[in-house]
Amino acid sequence: MDEPFGALDAITRAKLQDLLLQLWQQNTAERKTVFFVTHDVEEAILLASRVVVMGLNPGSVRGVFNVDIPRPRQRHELYSNPAFLALRDRLILELHADVLDELDEGRTVRTAGEGI
Repeated sequence: MDEPFGALDAITRAKLQDLLLQLWQQNTAERKTVFFVTHDVEEAILLASRVVVMGLNPGSVRGVFNVDIPRPRQRHELYSNPAFLALRDRLILELHADVLDELDEGRTVRTAGEGI
């Protein structure tokens, strides 16, 4: 799924995220793997068992992070969960690391449309 909720308003997006979680959690006998692409760090943590952070270099992987937050996950509980907050901060730092590396090396930072 490539950014399936990206163009939705916040309320509809939250409802569909919750529906996806509910469907996945109900079907314990035949759970399927879903490869879900998103630019929303909080959405990734809410939905995922594992988050892969991609780098600026096309196809490069900056890191793979396990989401060690018990299921079922409740959106309203996540924002006060220390594990969620720590992982969110770690993922955001990792996402910005490529840009910071380029700035440190004195290179021009690429922008959207230039390979990001």
